[in-house]
Amino acid sequence: MKTLPVQCRGRQGLTLLEVLLVVVIGVVLAAMFLPDFNVRRKTVRIICVNNLKEIGIGFRVWEGNHGDKYPMDVPVALGGAQELMAKGDVAGCFQVMSNELSTPRILLCPGDSSHTMAIDWKHLSRTNISYYIGLNVVEKDDLQTTISGDDNLVQNGQPVSSGVLELGTNITKWTKDRHNGDGVLLLSDGSVQSITIGGFNHPGGTFNYTNRVVIP
Repeated sequence: MKTLPVQCRGRQGLTLLEVLLVVVIGVVLAAMFLPDFNVRRKTVRIICVNNLKEIGIGFRVWEGNHGDKYPMDVPVALGGAQELMAKGDVAGCFQVMSNELSTPRILLCPGDSSHTMAIDWKHLSRTNISYYIGLNVVEKDDLQTTISGDDNLVQNGQPVSSGVLELGTNITKWTKDRHNGDGVLLLSDGSVQSITIGGFNHPGGTFNYTNRVVIP
């Protein structure tokens, strides 16, 4: 008895049922992971806001104990960080305030992948800091300037470098890696705001008064 050969046919592609199955699986996976991503992004922003609020309290306490002046306005010989800031040493300024700040951990935004957590105040360096410090802080009822804020700035399309940054009239925004292009700022009245209107150079222009900041 002869066995008839089995005729094989090559597959011509996915059937309609298989295509629908792939689409359904994709939708389910998206539903599973997208909410987690959104929740994480919101959590990162909340933690960053809280970090800057704590930093703001530290600045206020330090200022109250030093003749209503911030450490960037007080010489090193008198316990401040004026000369350090002139050289772009943000870490040195925060170290001067270490008694007013709970932990160096608050200097790192959880969305910042380019810096690492500090071990302690003694070993703090620019690589452990996510926030700049303003050099021209002014406290007026009709004018708000920035004391600190996210340092992932882009000026005229280029990421800024470590050191003293002149804002001037240049277009200054934030990269998208931390808060999707937004910036979180600590203002001179102690409040913290998330800026979503294109950076410092918004129509009001009030934040541009802080025309010099020090980038870690």
